[in-house]
Amino acid sequence: MKHVTTYITFPPGVPSGAVVREILQRAFETYRWFRPMKYGQASLDGRLDPDRIDFDALVNLYERKSNLTVTTRTDRDYLILYPAKPIDPPYTGKLIWATSAAEASKAAWRSNHLQQVLTLMRLVGSPLAQAGLDADYERKKWRLVPDPDGLAATEVYTVRDYSEGLVGLTWRNFLGPPFVRLFGERLASLPSETRQELGDDTVLIQPYALPAQAGTSEATARERQLIAHLGPECFYDHEHHRKPTRLPELPSPPA
Repeated sequence: MKHVTTYITFPPGVPSGAVVREILQRAFETYRWFRPMKYGQASLDGRLDPDRIDFDALVNLYERKSNLTVTTRTDRDYLILYPAKPIDPPYTGKLIWATSAAEASKAAWRSNHLQQVLTLMRLVGSPLAQAGLDADYERKKWRLVPDPDGLAATEVYTVRDYSEGLVGLTWRNFLGPPFVRLFGERLASLPSETRQELGDDTVLIQPYALPAQAGTSEATARERQLIAHLGPECFYDHEHHRKPTRLPELPSPPA
């Protein structure tokens, strides 16, 4: 199944249980992303009644383990909360929401998605969110590097997290204040059909109308045009395998 996956990054630190409860209540009661039936970590051995969701159980597990996965009965839909714990690199925390790519063919879903992502970004203080076909994002996030013996290859990050710049552009790119400052006038001068001001120093860049267009020659050309306009030094260079050299200015993580 093709998934549309949304990645909402966290600032350094672990979101509180109260914030996580609000995220979960919005996702499952207000937005109705999916009917949650399983939860946990790798084993997903917890069970939920989707008509009477036990938010206490979800928050308690999150507070004990500092991460949480919730799914429907199948792997069609899932939500992962994965904050950066003290032993992790500080900018790697994120919320991941995946659903069937067929949902994005509906205009109402796309309109709701924009407002929902923006609301959750504000709730957690996120500087960046990206959404698109899962395969497109994964292709940009990872690359295979041949092992020295030439017999195998190892998968490595292109860009580990937003402190190292951007992996590229996806279907929807929600740029918070650090990235608005990074791109400056270049961002402001993008054509209106690809740029939308969302308020609170947040700007949406959307290279093409539907996530299903990702990977087509037209979508790839449009991404390249926008990256060239914004400044290719801010993005991973997939042709030459070079990391970004201009990076957003971010607050120092708490000691």
